[in-house]
Amino acid sequence: MTQQELFVTEVVKRLSEERKRQGLSYERLGEKAVVHRTTISLIERGKQTPTLSLCKKLADSLDIKLSDIIAECE
Repeated sequence: MTQQELFVTEVVKRLSEERKRQGLSYERLGEKAVVHRTTISLIERGKQTPTLSLCKKLADSLDIKLSDIIAECE
């Protein structure tokens, strides 16, 4: 796995942990972010790579700053 892939995996892991911490299902987060629940599932399982824009939408829907997650992962 490349450094970039590892970085994206870590960002997704942090978003997933926060979703679970807040007790949100894929469906509920999808409703908040206006993203299909299947897309969130595919991203969290590593089957789809999210865009930066999508990561931002998910972070905003979780009421966290994507910049903080990125800084933690660097």
